Amino acid sequence: MKLFTIDSDKIVEHLKDFSLTEAGIMPVFDIKKIDETIVEEEISKNTAYCALIGTNHLITYSAFKAFAKNNPGAGIIVFDAHPDEGFLGSLVEQRILDKNNIILVGIRNMSKEQKRFIDDNKIKNYSMKEISFEALHEVADSVMSVARQWNKAYISISLDVLDPAFAPAVEKPEPGGISTRDLLYFIQRLKMLRNIWMYDVVGFNPDKDANDATAKVAAKIIVELS
Repeated sequence: MKLFTIDSDKIVEHLKDFSLTEAGIMPVFDIKKIDETIVEEEISKNTAYCALIGTNHLITYSAFKAFAKNNPGAGIIVFDAHPDEGFLGSLVEQRILDKNNIILVGIRNMSKEQKRFIDDNKIKNYSMKEISFEALHEVADSVMSVARQWNKAYISISLDVLDPAFAPAVEKPEPGGISTRDLLYFIQRLKMLRNIWMYDVVGFNPDKDANDATAKVAAKIIVELS
């Protein structure tokens, strides 16, 4: 699998910690380090299943913009503690992304503006409260039932979707998040869909990462999505 990285050496270093995925498959990565200014160009040239390790959702904006050009009608599943309406709103306003093709998972802190964006656009949103009230597999079923209707699907994982106990090295840690095991469950379920074609992992802050705990979690996520 093609893996584009932006200033993500520590995460890439820990990919070698995992010989096999939990499904018993050996992950093989063709790793290319790129500058964030050429993300759109690099993704535009790529037509195979690929991944991107980036800094924040501005990278997701550029990557999805290129992805959607190659895959009209594509949708996005965003795992995040916050509904980053900035990049999503821009994609919707520019008619790159249909607002009905957005799914948010793991939200637990939002501003009034962010809530207004979700409400006004009727964005599908599975908050942490909903995930904790409903069975995890039922939420995964709901996400998959929508996403399987898309031409192609893009998954964006901000590491702050995880509880800080599992991923402390993020820009804006939020208590009450999902566990690593439950996020892996979502990932392993979503991989059953045949239209997942790209994903990114963003939000890592290496300066906060004691003992590489968060880098190892990010590497595990990437391996399971490979």
